[in-house]
Amino acid sequence: MPTLGYVQRLYDFIRRHPTAVDTFWAVPLFGITSLWVASQVDGVQQPIAALFTIGLCLVVALRRRAPVKMLLLTAAIGVGQLIFAVESNPGDAAMFVITYTVASGPTVPRWASRCALVGAVFGPALSYWRFNESVGGVRVGQNLFATVLLTVPFVLAWVLGDSMRTRRAYWAQLEERAARLEKERETQSRIAVAAERARIARELHDVVAHNVSVMVVQADGAAYVLDTAPEQTRQALATISGTGRQALAEMRRLLGVLRTGEQPESGDYVPQPGVEQLADLIDQVRSAGLPVDFRRVGEPREVPSSVELTVYRIVQEALTNSRKHGGPDVGATVRLAYRDDALDLLVEDDGRGAQRELYEDGGADGLGHGLIGMRERVGMVGGTLAAGPRPGGGFRISAVLPLKPAR
Repeated sequence: MPTLGYVQRLYDFIRRHPTAVDTFWAVPLFGITSLWVASQVDGVQQPIAALFTIGLCLVVALRRRAPVKMLLLTAAIGVGQLIFAVESNPGDAAMFVITYTVASGPTVPRWASRCALVGAVFGPALSYWRFNESVGGVRVGQNLFATVLLTVPFVLAWVLGDSMRTRRAYWAQLEERAARLEKERETQSRIAVAAERARIARELHDVVAHNVSVMVVQADGAAYVLDTAPEQTRQALATISGTGRQALAEMRRLLGVLRTGEQPESGDYVPQPGVEQLADLIDQVRSAGLPVDFRRVGEPREVPSSVELTVYRIVQEALTNSRKHGGPDVGATVRLAYRDDALDLLVEDDGRGAQRELYEDGGADGLGHGLIGMRERVGMVGGTLAAGPRPGGGFRISAVLPLKPAR
């Protein structure tokens, strides 16, 4: 295990310090090439060969830091060797190395990679035909074979580097795609969380606002007739008790939905309210002192559960608003009309209406959340909603809900 730790640290060091690693290999190359220059080159060519040796070792040391510049330096040294008749030497291994580096570099321009390929194809041939004394004789076939033999390793180095470049680009694309998909999943998760929070907020508002409003009205009425009409007081208290139990049952249902993965242990959870429960809702509102005229038009038929809940919550919120903002002696009308492809809902009252900011701006200082919830509910099922004051006084809410699933 300690050995694996040392190997991992060494690998991390190599990845973090590529120039230091390349310089490490350039030092022995400089030593070997210097010995070759000292023993094989004489006269005026010796300082020129030494200069070329320094340049080639510099190419190895800086190949990953500045690959294009090192490629141009290598090309200049190669031309200089042909001009000054400096034969191939161990330092020429740098040409092989820079060919691979330029071909494999993900940030190296493509023109530099093509230039490296041209050098890999023609460089060994020019060097062989420049310094081999047998060139031009009768052994043309052997010379061609030797030229190809010298050229193949350089071409293979370029091919290997280009394949590595393609592979790196492929993996980079996969990583980018994975990162993009992860960001999209995070965005979708945030959107889903926000939508769920909005849904919970709508449910809580509708349940609490309506039932608490009924309880407040009944409590005020009971306090008003406490001494003069004990029977009405008892009836109001019974209504308060029943409304409170209903509110608790609906809250229990909502909390049960939130506890994902948990099954209810009892049958206390009430079903999701819908069109069939409108009659009970309106009776409750009537008992709270708001006269309501409820009518159905057309042949009732099966309605999607999402549309049923939307209808129920709109009626619930609209009647609550009528009781809160309509003033004294207000009356309301609820009309539900079935059509072939839609369900028309109309809720209106003859009271004094609501403040303009409640239905135009979506609320101010915490007001108007009920109408916002209505619009969100109707939008989720693909319908349309219109809310505002009636021409003759009062307030009107009109909704058109499609009976086909919204796409």
